[in-house]
Amino acid sequence: MSRIWARSLRGRVTLIATAVAASVLIPVGIGGVGVARSVVEAGVWRATREAASHVTAKVRDGGLRAGVIPLSDPTVDLLQVVEPGGRVIAHSSAAAGRRPLSQIWPPAEDRVVSTTDCHRDECVHLTAVRVTTAAGSPVVYAGRLTPGVLSTWLLEAVVASQVAILIGLAAWATWLVTGRSLRPVAAMRAELDAVNASDLSRRVSEPAGDDEVAQLARSINSTLARLERSAEQQRQFASDASHELRTPIAGLRAQLESAQLYPEDTDVAELVGGALRDTDRLEAIITDLLLLARIGSRVDVVKEPVDLSGLVREELVSRHDHIVVRPSLTEGVLVEGVRLQLARLLTNLLDNAERHAESEVGVGVRAEEGFAVLEVSNDGAEIAPEDRERIFDRFTRLDAARSRDAGGTGLGLAIARDVALAHMGSIMAEEATGGARFVVRLPLAVRE
Repeated sequence: MSRIWARSLRGRVTLIATAVAASVLIPVGIGGVGVARSVVEAGVWRATREAASHVTAKVRDGGLRAGVIPLSDPTVDLLQVVEPGGRVIAHSSAAAGRRPLSQIWPPAEDRVVSTTDCHRDECVHLTAVRVTTAAGSPVVYAGRLTPGVLSTWLLEAVVASQVAILIGLAAWATWLVTGRSLRPVAAMRAELDAVNASDLSRRVSEPAGDDEVAQLARSINSTLARLERSAEQQRQFASDASHELRTPIAGLRAQLESAQLYPEDTDVAELVGGALRDTDRLEAIITDLLLLARIGSRVDVVKEPVDLSGLVREELVSRHDHIVVRPSLTEGVLVEGVRLQLARLLTNLLDNAERHAESEVGVGVRAEEGFAVLEVSNDGAEIAPEDRERIFDRFTRLDAARSRDAGGTGLGLAIARDVALAHMGSIMAEEATGGARFVVRLPLAVRE
């Protein structure tokens, strides 16, 4: 049980708080004891010196004769005047019948001596003052029994018990506060344990407030929402991919089965041509699917400065379009990216524009507010506002384009969007009169 407690976060926090409290309170307690002892002892020495000085003045002035010495300080009750040889010539009531309080005899050059004398089971703090510097000068002793604070370990015991109580209270309070703080975390952990791949709709409880635990809960729910959307997109993608792949496979199978059933009526050249067309479509779909899986991953991480205007010129030279392409290119527009992916983005946009254009396609490059802007437009059918986001989904074709989009995989615009996002940019189908206009914005490369 102790090992489990020590391994738990609550236990570790309590141990740390207890160690910190101990590291602070124990030195403070030791220092407090030392200060208290010093203060008490300094007070005792001051009182004995003042009492001894008072009696010394009376002896020097001749105002004190043999007999009982009156107390000037009730706390200093042991007073004696001792002649050389050890004879007590005057004393206080409390010192009656006592031998000299100390054997110390202050020399002429150092008339005041403070010391502690212990006899049997009692100790006395006293000050010895030589009345004059003459050879036969008496000595005044003023003392009091050593206070219990100085003579016993009572003060240490009291302080140690208080420190132990305070450390225990700190540990107990930390245990309670930590438990209360971690209770929402324990609830979130239990709720996360109930989440599984087949049901990502569950969410964790979000505590009230804006502290770290509440922010953690919101981050967890945001992550779960993204995972749910991603899983839903993957399921939809798998469904769409299987549907798109089924069409060429079914066509290929039908041709082969027909040739098998009616070999004498089969035109081999036509059969091979149809099979190759279906195979080409399968290959194109699979190639695009692989490209989608690679975009944004660590497979293609070699980025370099790319001149967008130069990239457009190279693409236009290599193409043999039947539609007129009108470029409007600004020189020196550089972006940082994977050249092959950016070329594929441009190719897909130009292919899409050519398939839907009536007579011409426009392509432009410019710099605008820290972004490189690539714009591809055509004079074909306009895109309805409600379709401008949907057309970037995988295997999505608008109704107006289904009959004209022969040979396409349905992944061109999806690939273009993923390339733009992988390069920290965006792509949108923006408002256009008499046609469609796609605008890509990518961060400009930082020039050294």
